[in-house]
Amino acid sequence: MSSQTTAPATPVERRILRRAEVEAKTGFKRAHIYSLMKKGRFPKALRLGVRAVGWDSTEIDQWIADRLKERA
Repeated sequence: MSSQTTAPATPVERRILRRAEVEAKTGFKRAHIYSLMKKGRFPKALRLGVRAVGWDSTEIDQWIADRLKERA
């Protein structure tokens, strides 16, 4: 009898992505990202300070994965 074992899932690193990283991951520029956010079609930015925002990396990764599923 053969038994199959699966490796435990590696924990996802959750961190805050700054705008440049989000642009690199999505291929979108600032104006398009903010336009999609306004329409509710992109994860909302988190306020980090007076002039600083960031995005939850897991939300961005999930958003990208969902878009890839839609295309398949």
